[in-house]
Amino acid sequence: MAGTVTVPSASVPSTPLLKDELDIVIPTIRNLDFLEMWRPFFQPYHLIIVQDGDPAKTIRVPEGFDYELYNRNDINRILGPKASCISFKDSACRCFGYMVSKKKYVFTIDDDCFVAKDPSGKDINALEQHIKNLLSPSTPFFFNTLYDPYREGADFVRGYPFSLREGAKTAVSHGLWLNIPDYDAPTQMVKPRERNTRYVDAVMTVPKGTLFPMCGMNLAFDRELIGPAMYFGLMGDGQPIGRYDDMWAGWCMKVICDHLSLGVKTGLPYIWHSKASNPFVNLKKEYKGIFWQEEIIPFFQKATIPKECDTVQKCYLSLAEQVKAELGKVDPYFVKLADAMVTWIEAWDELNPSAAAVENGKAK
Repeated sequence: MAGTVTVPSASVPSTPLLKDELDIVIPTIRNLDFLEMWRPFFQPYHLIIVQDGDPAKTIRVPEGFDYELYNRNDINRILGPKASCISFKDSACRCFGYMVSKKKYVFTIDDDCFVAKDPSGKDINALEQHIKNLLSPSTPFFFNTLYDPYREGADFVRGYPFSLREGAKTAVSHGLWLNIPDYDAPTQMVKPRERNTRYVDAVMTVPKGTLFPMCGMNLAFDRELIGPAMYFGLMGDGQPIGRYDDMWAGWCMKVICDHLSLGVKTGLPYIWHSKASNPFVNLKKEYKGIFWQEEIIPFFQKATIPKECDTVQKCYLSLAEQVKAELGKVDPYFVKLADAMVTWIEAWDELNPSAAAVENGKAK
């Protein structure tokens, strides 16, 4: 399967950007027929498929894709007792793919997300836009009213400090969705027919000190800059909460990016989200989270990381301590989650020894 050559297309660069430096991570419980639509854009890249649910089930992947597939048995074999930090029966399992990737960049997408079209009717190469977002700086310290100043046809507006125009390294690119919006269960119930048809041609940096609800269905990040913070928590089977996995990762990631002076972008690219999940099933998963988030978000808004934490791992372990001490008062689940956050970092460092060695070198 490796070495497949994609058919040249006017909408695909002759040499795909970051072809050997990026993995596409896909969590799934079903055959990946959706890849056919993405073939012109994804085929040159390596896929990491994380199979959730019954490991005995065979997942069919269309021919011509270079991929590796991991099921629960593989996760248990590779991580041993530390596999307890990887969620089961929840798309949060995708973060195992982040851990085993050996590439600098990761793009993750859900299997109900298809190629969207821009207002001119042209297919949107979401992956290419994510890469452009990641390879250009962010502006977290001062807001530019023309949004992304590094984009062709834009620049810094009058009054923008010249000392800040170099920007910051971009750690995360958060894309959006046409058709089915990413709503919570109560909003789904009161607006069952609502569809997002607004295409906003903009990319902006989320300002320092501002949190946002990160969605994992159309997301890319620099694994070397922020990878260890992209833990999607304990969700799904055996846990009291679901559908907060990506948002938990986003809150942790954003606090750490702010501490390390890294940037986070949101906006383009769009994908076409094809299928609305069942709002009644979602409500069961989200019920406790809807209440808990009123305490979780203030916790992250107030969270501070000690100056001596100069790596993502150190920052994350500091957050885990604070989660246990503060959110553990809200519910015992957060004590368990904090322990899983520590286990995640231990497992990450075991599978990525070179990165761990760099961190240990800094610690000295």
